[in-house]
Amino acid sequence: MNAPAKKPPVVWDPLLRTFHWSLAFFFFLAYLFESDKLGMHSHAGYTVTLLVLFRLVWGFIGPRHALFTDFVTPPGQVYAYLRQLFYRTAKRHVGHNPVGAAMILTLLVSLLITAFTGMCLFAMEGSGPLVNTFVSSWPGQVLEDIHDFFANFTLVLIIVHVVGVLLTGLVHKENLIKAMITGEKQPDLDFPGNRPDETYHGQDT
Repeated sequence: MNAPAKKPPVVWDPLLRTFHWSLAFFFFLAYLFESDKLGMHSHAGYTVTLLVLFRLVWGFIGPRHALFTDFVTPPGQVYAYLRQLFYRTAKRHVGHNPVGAAMILTLLVSLLITAFTGMCLFAMEGSGPLVNTFVSSWPGQVLEDIHDFFANFTLVLIIVHVVGVLLTGLVHKENLIKAMITGEKQPDLDFPGNRPDETYHGQDT
């Protein structure tokens, strides 16, 4: 009689998964109600800001695969991985791959700029946490242009991110969207970056 298959290890922790899907939801909520319902737009924007701040903190104190030190790589490795992905020779990563890591950092920066400029614009209208501060004297049109640009830039990044996830999943024959829902990924014994505490036999870390 065959032994039951062991459950894959949890790579993405519950808070990281909640952050991921919540960020997507509230960003699109803010984006879709940019001009129609400013109240909803602002509250969604503040939520996005808090979520991004959480991710920055979690990148230093969270579990292994949530840490920036686990996945941030030099630009050369990002370029090399892109080339390997194009030729379908890219090695599979248990956590974030170099391109995914670069996308995470770019998205966080773009979202922070979008959120900050949005709060500055609300401050000029006499509301929000930055009201009656020095940002109220900044040029409104410039801030609005920056806010709109990075909001649209973030949308483009999200589209590229989704395409990249689907392409990477195709190359490595795994469902990365499901992995971000369940948190589970099969351990990769051939991944050269595994540390001594990596999970090899389906045990949770």
